[in-house]
Amino acid sequence: MPHPNDIVTFHDPPIPEGHSAYIPGAGPSLNFDVVDWSDAWPGQFHVLAKEIKDALGWRALVIEHVGSTSVPGLPAKPIIDIDLIVADPNDEESYVPALERAGFELRVREPWWFGHRVLRHLEPACHLHVFGYDSPEVIKHRIFRDWLRANPDDRVLYADTKREAAALSRAAGEHSMQYNARKELVIKEIYRKAFIATGLLKA
Repeated sequence: MPHPNDIVTFHDPPIPEGHSAYIPGAGPSLNFDVVDWSDAWPGQFHVLAKEIKDALGWRALVIEHVGSTSVPGLPAKPIIDIDLIVADPNDEESYVPALERAGFELRVREPWWFGHRVLRHLEPACHLHVFGYDSPEVIKHRIFRDWLRANPDDRVLYADTKREAAALSRAAGEHSMQYNARKELVIKEIYRKAFIATGLLKA
C-alpha cells in the first residue's frame, strides 16, 4: 500500500536524459475532441476488460475503469481509460506480448514513473495504463473517479473545463499533452477537496 504522502503528491519526475516516454513512431495525439457522455462506454469497458483478462489470466491483478468515460454524465474523449495492475510493469515480457496478441499496441514506456506503460487499442478505442500494485496513481484515479460520480458541482466544473481546454487547444494547434496541461489547476483543486474528504489531507 503506498504511503498517504505519495497518494496526495503529484509526482512529475523528469524524463532521463537520452530517453523518451514514447515508443519510436508514437507521440502525443492531436485528437482531443470532447463529446457528450455515452451509455455505450461502460459496455465497451467490460468488453475490453474481458479481452485483458482472457489474455493475462491471473497476471491481471486489477482491471479498473477510470477517467472521464467512467463517470456517468461527464463529457469525454471517446477513449476508454483502464488501469491495469500487474506484479511488475517493468517485466514487459510477462504481459505485453499477450496483450499485443489481443489487439493492444505498446505506445508509452515510463519506468521512472512507477513503471507506467500505455498500450493502445483501436476498437473500442482504449488507453490501457499499466502500473505495479504499489503505485499511488491507481489510488488517485479511483478517488478522482468516485468523487466526480458523487459530486455533481465538481462534475459540472470539470466538464466545463474540459470543453474550454479542448476548444483553446484546437484553436492553438496544440497536442493532447498541452490540452491536459490546460486542465491541471482545476484537476488539482478537485483532488484537494477529495483528499480532504477522505482524510488524506487536513483542511
